[in-house]
This record gives sequence, structure tokens and C-alpha cells, in this order.
Amino acid sequence: MGWNVTVDHDKCTGDGECVDVCPVEVYELQDGKAAVVNEEECLGCESCVEVCESDAITIEEV
Repeated sequence: MGWNVTVDHDKCTGDGECVDVCPVEVYELQDGKAAVVNEEECLGCESCVEVCESDAITIEEV
């Protein structure tokens, strides 16, 4: 069991809230947008989804 994490770069404002709130460093900012760099570490807690004001993050169980 794992998690599929996606960021809609058209919606992402690059405020970095997801980077700051993620307990396992799934994201980092690249070119002013959030990028998924450690998807395999995702716990599925959805903290990032909750803080993303632009609704740019989707997490699905796989």
C-alpha cells in the first residue's frame, strides 16, 4: 500500500506551505512551485492538502 501524490502546477502558487507542513519531506520548491520529490515517504496524512489554499495537491491510495 502506498500513496500517489500529485501537484497541479497550474494551480500551485508556490507559497511552500506543503513543504513546511509535511512531516516526511515529500515536497520541495522547484522553480517557484511545489514538486513531489519523495513520494514513497508519504504517510497519507493529507496535512499538505489541508494547508494548500489553491487545491493543487491530490493524494490517492494505490
